[in-house]
Amino acid sequence: MAQKKQDLKPDTVLKNYWRNNDRFADFFNAVLFEGKQVIRPEELEDEDTEESSVLEHGDFAKSIQASRDNIKIRKKSTAYGIELVMFGMESQEHIHYAMPMRVMGYDYGAYKKQYDSNAGKCKSLKGLDEDEYLSGMRKTDKFTPVITAVVYYGEKPWDGAVTLHGMLNIPEEVKQYVNDYRMMLIEARQNNLMLCHADNVDFFNLLEIILDRSIPGKEAKERAIQYSEEHRTGKTVIMTVAGATNSKIDYNAFEKGDGRMCTLFDEIARESETKGMEKGMEKGMEKGMEKGMERGKAEGKAEGIIETGIDFGLSDKDILDRLQEKLNISMQTAQEYLLRFRKQSV
Repeated sequence: MAQKKQDLKPDTVLKNYWRNNDRFADFFNAVLFEGKQVIRPEELEDEDTEESSVLEHGDFAKSIQASRDNIKIRKKSTAYGIELVMFGMESQEHIHYAMPMRVMGYDYGAYKKQYDSNAGKCKSLKGLDEDEYLSGMRKTDKFTPVITAVVYYGEKPWDGAVTLHGMLNIPEEVKQYVNDYRMMLIEARQNNLMLCHADNVDFFNLLEIILDRSIPGKEAKERAIQYSEEHRTGKTVIMTVAGATNSKIDYNAFEKGDGRMCTLFDEIARESETKGMEKGMEKGMEKGMEKGMERGKAEGKAEGIIETGIDFGLSDKDILDRLQEKLNISMQTAQEYLLRFRKQSV
């Protein structure tokens, strides 16, 4: 049977994974309360992820487009009524050096949406004094608080700012007067979360294995497979890990009831291609010719792609497609590379 591999978009699979209330509650309990079961899954409801708003100042107005990855509202019954808190989650594949400002914008959008709704209701109320009418809210009106966590799924350590101050060039003498805004950052590659839900435990443990760049690609794949076998990791978790790390899923494994395989093909291919490229550049430098060096570079990269494809049992068509995509070459050139380097790999 031909191998079937599927590319999974990180945004989509992560949104779907965290849509589950049990996983979502477990995550925030780990982040905020060291694993204590403070937030209950049955207390959570999905909120509209659209946080777009209109920024107004005098005669100036500008629309701000913003859409959250996941946001839920917690409705907890107390002796005094219903207690409300909103929890938002943002997933980051790459480091974003303006992330504190983005989080501030998401939170502002959530508050602005509440304010606009409140102001609309106030227009029909009677008995407001002048200040309340102009404010669009009564003195006693209160909004629901918003807590946002950013989960970073990249392989490099986060080296960006985690506060608004970290993005600003502030003279020391005025620093204490400049309002700050801190974001809550969780790095999937390395964290100390006290998780209880089995899916979340497997999810973050597998990510830690895969994103550890001190481990060679093939060894990481073997460790991930061994872990998933020992812990009987579910298909949903494996698909989410694959999506979050831009890996490809081997669906043949799932069809055989072997729900464990995350091929990590792209990660290992990058490693092999880099080594092949360096090898090719050395060949070109030995010739002392710029054209030879470029040709050697391309050949080395092709060799890395082909070696990796053969290791994973990819069909000739899959390898040829990857050669054309990665190297931007013709089918004829790809076939020549495959013919030449397959013999060396076998």
